[in-house]
This record gives sequence, structure tokens and C-alpha cells, in this order.
Amino acid sequence: MFFERAAQPLRRVRTVATVLPVLLAPLFVSACASDQDIDLATYVEQTDPADVLYNQGLANMNAGRLGEASKKFNAIDRQHPYSEYGRKALVMGAFSDYRQGKYEEAINSGKRYVQLYPTDPDAAYAQYIVGLSYFRQIRDVTQDQKESRRAIEAMEEVVQRWPDSQYVEDAKAKIRFARDQLAGKEMQVGRYYLERREYIAGIKRFRYVVENYSNTRHVEEALARLTESYYAMGLTSEAQTAAAVLGHNYPDSQWYKDSYALLQKGGLEPRETGTSWISKAGKLITGA
Repeated sequence: MFFERAAQPLRRVRTVATVLPVLLAPLFVSACASDQDIDLATYVEQTDPADVLYNQGLANMNAGRLGEASKKFNAIDRQHPYSEYGRKALVMGAFSDYRQGKYEEAINSGKRYVQLYPTDPDAAYAQYIVGLSYFRQIRDVTQDQKESRRAIEAMEEVVQRWPDSQYVEDAKAKIRFARDQLAGKEMQVGRYYLERREYIAGIKRFRYVVENYSNTRHVEEALARLTESYYAMGLTSEAQTAAAVLGHNYPDSQWYKDSYALLQKGGLEPRETGTSWISKAGKLITGA
């Protein structure tokens, strides 16, 4: 009897030990199944054919689903780097990011493409996307113009490295606009100094426009402001020369009429002095 009573707890322990794995088995199976699903999904994602992903990306792009298109192109870049489809996906991904306003991503992808495939026919397009991405970020002239400078650098590379590409003409147009922005910024600062009668500081800005941005629309005002600044300082010869160069290049300009009227108040008229820097710079003016 004693042994039978003593064996009862042992039998209960054995029963629990036998039943417990049975009860827990579904949990382990479920966990393993979940792990297997995750692994399987990862495996499938990692081995999607490049052509399938690429065509899906194009389909999404044509349907206007740019975010989905980017995911497909990025997947190709991860799964099939340096393959032919990986090369195509890189430039298409840059374009997709650009269209979405993801300019930094587009710039990085475009630069990477040019670095990896500098002689490829699409390298010009990739560099053009870089320039466009900077161009779209250009701010008003009252703000910093670093994007204008970067857009010029990127677009000049398009013009210089791929002079026969279809993107050259638009690249040149973007360069002209960005240069006009830089000139506008210089004029804004120059006017600031002129209003405060800090003539030397203002002249420095206006001179920079005449010498470096002579083919922008701001050069007329720059010459007029130089006339005004020099006249206010009593440097009449320089004032007359600035007005003369202005009149020679823009005879119908309102800026010239105003400069002429200003000189007449002092009994002066436009007269060019050949030794002045303004005369030399005036020969470079080509019009906007």
C-alpha cells in the first residue's frame, strides 16, 4: 500500500510530462510555421527575377504609382547589383525619385550612376537628373543661392562631357537661369549697401555683376547703380563711363535714361574713359 501511494504522485508527474508536449506541440508548430513564412517571404523577395521587377517598376511608373515604382527599382539594385537590369533600374530609380520630389535621393542615384557607368549612353541622362534636382530647389534671390551654384556645376558637366546629347540645350537654358539668380542675389546685396550709402561695398557687388554676369538681365541695372554710386562719391569720370557703357549697349533702356538725367543735374553727360575697368568689362556684354 505504501508503495502504491508513493507511486501515485510519480504517475501524475509522468502523466503531466506526457501530456505537456502534446499541449505545447501546436505552439511550437505555429512558431515554426511563422518563422518559415518569414524566411520564405525573405527568400522570395531576395530571388525575384530582375526582369520581372523591372517590368513591374515600369508598369507602376506608367500608372503614376511612383512610390511603388521606386520600391521595385530599389529591389533590383539590392538583389541584382551591377547586372544589366540593375544598371537600368538605377537610372530609372533616380528619375522616379526626382518626379516625387525626393531630390537628395535622385542626386545620389544619379551621381552613383555616372560614377559606375561613365561611358554608358544613359550617363548623360543621369547627370541631367542631378542638375534638374538641384535646379528644382533654387530659391528666391532673397535667400541663399547654393542650389543655383550646384545646378550650374551639374549642368555644365552635361554640356562639357556630353556635348552631343539631347539634354544640352535645356541644360544651357537652366544654366542661364541659375546665373541670372546669382546675379540677382548680388544686386540685392548691392542695393542694400547703396540704400545705406555704403558706396564702396555696393560698387563691389555691382562690379561683380558687370564682370561676371554680363549676359544676364541684371547688367543694365548694375551699370546704372554704378553711375549712381560713383556720382554720389564724386568720382564723376567713373560715373560718366558707366553711363556711356550702359547707353552703348542699351540705348533704349529706362536705366540709361535715368542715369543720363542724373548726370545732367551736375552738368555732365555720359563719356567713356578707355582706361576704366568699366570700359573693358563693357566689351564683354552680350545681352541677356
